Amino acid sequence: MANHLLLSLATLILITSIATTVSAATYNVKTLGAKANGKTDSTKAFMAAWTSACASTKPAIVYVPKGKYMVGALRFSGPCRNGAIMVRIDGTLVAPSNYFVLGNAKFWLLFHGVQGVTIVGGTLDAQGAGLWACKSSGRRNCPEGATSLAISNSNNVIVYGLSSVNSQMFHIAVNGCRNVRVLGANVVAPWNSPNTDGIHVQLSTGVTILNSKISTGDDCVSIGPGATNLWIEGVACGPGHGIGIGSLGKDLNEQGVMNVTVKRTTFKGTKNGFRIKAWARPSNGFVNGVLFQNAIMTSVQNPIVIDQNYCPGNKNCPHQVSGVRISNVKYQDVHGTSATKVAVRFDCSKKYPCRGITMQDVNLSFKNQLQASAYCVNAAGKSSGVMKPTSCL
Repeated sequence: MANHLLLSLATLILITSIATTVSAATYNVKTLGAKANGKTDSTKAFMAAWTSACASTKPAIVYVPKGKYMVGALRFSGPCRNGAIMVRIDGTLVAPSNYFVLGNAKFWLLFHGVQGVTIVGGTLDAQGAGLWACKSSGRRNCPEGATSLAISNSNNVIVYGLSSVNSQMFHIAVNGCRNVRVLGANVVAPWNSPNTDGIHVQLSTGVTILNSKISTGDDCVSIGPGATNLWIEGVACGPGHGIGIGSLGKDLNEQGVMNVTVKRTTFKGTKNGFRIKAWARPSNGFVNGVLFQNAIMTSVQNPIVIDQNYCPGNKNCPHQVSGVRISNVKYQDVHGTSATKVAVRFDCSKKYPCRGITMQDVNLSFKNQLQASAYCVNAAGKSSGVMKPTSCL
């Protein structure tokens, strides 16, 4: 914990130093033609600011003053000529009200192939309600939707103090990156907004998520294949589907998830707490070395879950055996209340049982007073300290 507090302090110092660097070239989107009325398309002005900042041979700042700016899809691509670009947002970016404009674009803001970029402050309002309504109506022509902020194939990126509201799909996604830090994020969407994961990480290493508040309609944090050396600390989740690894095993050849630490988290009224989920089909994927530590659950439907028969809606289920190997997962100092009788559920693969599961000082009751229960299938491990419900390992 001390190391990550130092990391937060070092990040703040870095941001301050970039912001106060006299020699930094500053590109103000308003000066370049952006209109702060929330109606005029300012996409070209934002792209002009990025193009100039990326071409600068000295540190550069893309500055977004206070106000509302309507922008379409923004593609901030590298490599750039300098390794210190700050995107400082004092205002709000608003997506076009017509969800078809972004709906098939996959990403609203995309940082691709960049290094040393710092994104500070601001609000992203994707106005996703219209698309959610389209999807819930059963119409067939609804677009998939865009991720609000995507960072791909990039290194040494910081996202500090960003708010994301009503995303069409994921709020923040990190894919194919090294050393990305997300600090002080604030994510907001209704509990029934579909596929609005708060922060999604896959195929990345050295990602840190600190001191963030996430209220959304899907996983607060979702961890996909190929995520390694991931540190999550100080996250408040709810509503939402909890912090989850997976789904895994959708493909036969899939990178594993390894060395994940989740500390000092709170869950309030969420569908899940800590969940690992995998499809029941052949796969060479794996999960190894996960620590879930110091969590408070309040009225969580499924506080602790490993589900290797994952099949949402029970539609087109593979009805095979999961090939994902799950090992060395530790739950330590987890306490609070379960909204259902079964507070701990390990439903593991018959072919590759979960092994090395450790439960230490887990104290979960059913609706405050009643005794909860635990359910284990094909799971092996050990328990110690306070164990409520009684361990089934």
